Amino acid sequence: MKRTLPPQPERIPLTQQGYDKIVKEQEELLSQRPDAIFHLQKSRELGDLRENGYYSASRQKVNAIDARLRKLKFMIKYALIIESKDTNEVDINTTVLLKDGDREFEYTIVGEEEANPQEAKISYRSPLGSALLGKKAGDSVEFNAPAGTKLFKILKLS
Repeated sequence: MKRTLPPQPERIPLTQQGYDKIVKEQEELLSQRPDAIFHLQKSRELGDLRENGYYSASRQKVNAIDARLRKLKFMIKYALIIESKDTNEVDINTTVLLKDGDREFEYTIVGEEEANPQEAKISYRSPLGSALLGKKAGDSVEFNAPAGTKLFKILKLS
């Protein structure tokens, strides 16, 4: 019988900044975990765990830390760091200046895990991000947004 290996997970594209951020978060959580474990042990000493709110909160905190640490470990293991390229085309780690009528918007195209609209970082898999990939300054981009079809002109890449 021939054995086959399970497929490897897809690599996770990240900018160097995004990778550094998850490594830092992992370090912070690892430093918080001993204190969370201490509180969990203390809460167990109080007796009946069924009616012990301190135990429930402590257990939830440890579980949340452990779950996030597992995810961060996976992300670090399968990270594919995308360096800034000196290119004229939109790619991951490209900052794009767009114009929509009279308004201008600036977004940085990033991997899914580091997308954050409040920081003007959009995923390359988002409707706008995927429409922008491969485009150049001067190109127009049309994409479907929740509010309907949008048209942007690419003013500048950096």
